[in-house]
Amino acid sequence: MTARARPEPRDRGQAAPMMVVILLALTVAVAATVEVGRFLDESARARTAADAAALAGAAAGRAEAAALAKANGGRLLSYAEQEADGGSNALLVTVAVQVGRASQTARAERLVEWTAPPDTTHN
Repeated sequence: MTARARPEPRDRGQAAPMMVVILLALTVAVAATVEVGRFLDESARARTAADAAALAGAAAGRAEAAALAKANGGRLLSYAEQEADGGSNALLVTVAVQVGRASQTARAERLVEWTAPPDTTHN
């Protein structure tokens, strides 16, 4: 009587579940990368809008700051003016701007220098 060799166990169907897990992990990684990239883009745009709004606010006031924030795709969250320390006739403007989910703050200073008017009596 001859002995029959047992068939070797085969690893059937192992690749399919592994591929599903790997594809799921890749999908999650891509989605997270897209969200992080979107937030970083909004943050950079908020920084630009805040810088522009602070400069506009220092030059022309709150209305211009809000208009420039809106022109850059943002919304002015706060606006504050205060005199700079040291009696230097400087105005310090601080703004906060939101673009999407990101918000940034910026400051700008306007220095007022007083000069004598030109003497027009001597030609």
